[in-house]
Amino acid sequence: MSATIHPLAVIAPGAVIGDGCTIGPFCCIGPDVRLGPGCHLHEHVVVDGHTTVGAACQFFSFACIGKQTQDLKWQGGTAYVEIGSRTTLREYVTVHASSFDGGKTVVGADCSILAYSHIAHDCLIGDHVVMSNGCQIAGHVTVEDHVVFGGLAGVVQFARIGRLAMVGAMAKAVQDITPFTLVEGAPAEPRIINKIGMERAGLSAAAIQAIHKTFKIFFRSGLPVADALAKIEAEFPGVPEVAQFVAFVRTAKRGVARPSVAVAAPVPAA
Repeated sequence: MSATIHPLAVIAPGAVIGDGCTIGPFCCIGPDVRLGPGCHLHEHVVVDGHTTVGAACQFFSFACIGKQTQDLKWQGGTAYVEIGSRTTLREYVTVHASSFDGGKTVVGADCSILAYSHIAHDCLIGDHVVMSNGCQIAGHVTVEDHVVFGGLAGVVQFARIGRLAMVGAMAKAVQDITPFTLVEGAPAEPRIINKIGMERAGLSAAAIQAIHKTFKIFFRSGLPVADALAKIEAEFPGVPEVAQFVAFVRTAKRGVARPSVAVAAPVPAA
């Protein structure tokens, strides 16, 4: 099965176009690009650099993938981009190559990156990630699986967004966002657990309840971080989701986002 390539598309010699691909008019494909089978590039799409795209991806008009990083520290070399299978990039999405020789920017499988969003150099974006319109993800950010971003959300360099977190519209993530947490605001602060996201991902009711109690202990008990984590581990041994939450906090290099208002001490009984 051959590809369908519009006569007004420009395909550089050396590019690998998978079976069943559809390349629309005015698309430009660079010489070191590899498109998996069944991809559909609508009109005016640019895929350049050392970019590998998985099967059945769909890129809409004016998406630009694989170009040189905007990082001023770029010294030249060979930098890479990888896009997982069945990922959709909407209009004007940009994904930039790594900022150093041999480095890689990765967007996982089954992602939906909506119009005008930007994924900068050296980001590692997991599977099943949704970025609503206008999200801006700075360099070296890690986004774990099943994260959802509201429109115009932003993430600073080197931050991590934990699995099944939800970042609200226009939120500004300046620290790591714990898994299973819904955050909003600038700076982004945790509000509640992402219960609906966890249900859709198939987590058990028991696991969701354990995360709900973990959230309350960590964010609302007023305990120091180390004490809160110890209490969480003691109360929920053997719950994988809780173990993931605790491990995420302990490996945070930027600290994790917490409520800015201190939890008041309990009022003694009269």
